[in-house]
Amino acid sequence: MKKPDKLFLASGNGDKITEFRQILRSLEIELTSTLDLEASEEVDEDQPTLEGNALKKARFWKEKTGLPALSDDTGLEVDALGGAPGVFSARYAGEQVTYEENVRKLLEDLRGAENRKARFRTVIALVGEEEWLFEGVCEGVILDASRGQGGFGYDPVFLPDGSEQTFAEMSSSEKNAISHRGRALQEFMSFLRSETG
Repeated sequence: MKKPDKLFLASGNGDKITEFRQILRSLEIELTSTLDLEASEEVDEDQPTLEGNALKKARFWKEKTGLPALSDDTGLEVDALGGAPGVFSARYAGEQVTYEENVRKLLEDLRGAENRKARFRTVIALVGEEEWLFEGVCEGVILDASRGQGGFGYDPVFLPDGSEQTFAEMSSSEKNAISHRGRALQEFMSFLRSETG
């Protein structure tokens, strides 16, 4: 795939879009998103897998805008919970809940659990003339209390392997260098460079 001049970020999550823009800055591609549209539409994330949700959103916005569309779906997979919340990570405590409510439910569900191993997994779909998937994984553990003011979602309770800081205690550049989304986007950027190099 030839490097596009424009790319549509198929997400309405402002925090995700900020991360996308920070990581993709070096590509020098014009990025637009659903937040740039006057009237945006929600795509129902009803697929049973991260791959399915990412593809569904990217296909919808490619059709809608005519631009190559990039979309991700991310899940927190906790071993003691059988891989939950997984695809339900954003709505673990219910529909239209805050990040804090999701974290609170997670900590309640893990109360007393000895095995706190978990991983963030991001699948990114690129839909242009063809379709491609890129994956990034970050292994770590869930703490028993929040630490840090940065990041979003489950970042305050996720301690990546080999780090003494939660994602919420890191700067955005530190987090992006090792995070699941950062790794998936690095795969995407390597793909673009190999295709156009």
